[in-house]
Amino acid sequence: MELIKKQKNNLQEYSAMLALVVLVFLLSMISPEFRTVSNILNLLRQASVNGLIAFGMTAVILTGGIDLAVGSVLALSSALTAGLIVNVGMPVPIALLLGLLTGAVLGLISGFFVGKSKLQPFIATLVTTTVYRGLTLIYTGGRPISGVTSSDYTGSSLLAFIGRESIVGIPVPVIILILAFILMYILLNKTALGRKIYAVGSNETTAKLAGINTAKVKLFVYTLSGVMSTVAALILISRLNSAQPNLGAGYELDAIAATAIGGTSMEGGRGKITGTLIGVLIIAVLSNGMNILGISSYYQDVVKGLVILVAVLADRRK
Repeated sequence: MELIKKQKNNLQEYSAMLALVVLVFLLSMISPEFRTVSNILNLLRQASVNGLIAFGMTAVILTGGIDLAVGSVLALSSALTAGLIVNVGMPVPIALLLGLLTGAVLGLISGFFVGKSKLQPFIATLVTTTVYRGLTLIYTGGRPISGVTSSDYTGSSLLAFIGRESIVGIPVPVIILILAFILMYILLNKTALGRKIYAVGSNETTAKLAGINTAKVKLFVYTLSGVMSTVAALILISRLNSAQPNLGAGYELDAIAATAIGGTSMEGGRGKITGTLIGVLIIAVLSNGMNILGISSYYQDVVKGLVILVAVLADRRK
């Protein structure tokens, strides 16, 4: 009986990995184009953006929250960064640092509403995403800010390097994703702060009684989510050579989907960053495979929504 129970738990833990392997195998059989080296590298490059956002989302969801503002944070921080480079003529390295600071502040504001003002995370981040999206449109006038990687700007090669170049054949965005994964793994599994994040999501009242400042923990995870979204924004503006006012729209759906597929409980307190990485790859493989097979983007949204539903229902059963 114990052996059966243990095997069942192992199956649940590795079900996402099994799903990824089966999905890759099926698509490789259906389409030879899918298994080419160039397509795999392109798939991983595309996965890096959602992966970075999903890592921040995982930390937020582990505390029992949710961050609907990630796409709007991405849009506003990318617009401000591009504006500093193109309109102000600021050296690119300084503009990038200020962009990251902007993302941190935007995330901190959401964290303040959740941690200090005690607003429901859904309501708080719904408000901030609306405000941030509006500020982006006001700042850009609804028009893209183009030419951010032009050689006319000091240090422009750095921004071009972030999104377009490779190191020993591995795209830089993928390397950034791997480094972010390592840092997140250490944070959640090897530090006292990581244990506090899990504790707050497991039982906030008990965490308070244990002396944990739950408000500070929530401030931290939302700030981290803002920074991760901004790193993703820098990769995007490098690849696109512009900041689009509608950039990031719907990205929260992919991030939540990856987190849920990876086994992180939407109620908080349970989940692994390794699971989120697998979830990110599943979403990337699904999207890439459907694009190769010529499936409409409208149907792709339906598939992603159903995948989230299945993942959440599976979590409820567990």
